Amino acid sequence: MRVLIIIPAYNEEASLSGVLSEIRALPAAAGGLEIETVVVDDGSADRTAEVAQQNGARVLRLCRNLGIGGAVQSGLRLARREQFDFAVQIDGDGQHPPSELELLIERTRVGEPPDLVVGTRYSDKNNFRSTFMRRAGSWWIRTLLRIVARVKVSDPTSGFRLYGPRSLVLFDETYPYDFPEPESLAIARAAGLRVVETPVKMRERQGGTSSIAGFSTIYYMLKVTIAVVLTYLRALGATPEGVDARRN
Repeated sequence: MRVLIIIPAYNEEASLSGVLSEIRALPAAAGGLEIETVVVDDGSADRTAEVAQQNGARVLRLCRNLGIGGAVQSGLRLARREQFDFAVQIDGDGQHPPSELELLIERTRVGEPPDLVVGTRYSDKNNFRSTFMRRAGSWWIRTLLRIVARVKVSDPTSGFRLYGPRSLVLFDETYPYDFPEPESLAIARAAGLRVVETPVKMRERQGGTSSIAGFSTIYYMLKVTIAVVLTYLRALGATPEGVDARRN
């Protein structure tokens, strides 16, 4: 089974080496998976690309900064073009332990095969603690997606995800750039894809700041609300060829 790990990276030279080192340790315990890694350098101004190459990863350089949505879609297109069985998105800041990848894979073997697996930090396994404002923001996005798109995941802003074959076809054609994590869940459900979650461990972010923080939370939630509703409505009836709609 071929798996492409996609790391969208923007100025991540400080943390990227550690992440790639953990990924290199996976094959011996990865249950026969054939794992390849691509770092999508999203117009970084630092040595992100050089660090990736020095650590044995493939590098896909974008000519300018497209944001995480553009970087992720570039990686997903590569996975589809090269006929990988699955693609796994992992952050370059060290927040997502690569050792948890197996849990995402295992979830595809339980019951009806899912098209998209979201790793959730909100579980007894993780004991993840976040700020009140972030919890409030996550609660609202979770509720919004449940009402609008019938998505039932506890961690809709998680970027630790596994994409199956139908997801690769769908997101090759359309992937959101503004708020990619929640909007992509709405698109997936509008196309009839099966979205599930599985508990994973996550670390505190080692760099950057969350969009759901401080006084910007209310403004962020307002923008996400509008984006999710409009994205879902646009996606209804616009399923790309090759993704047979399946409502559940």
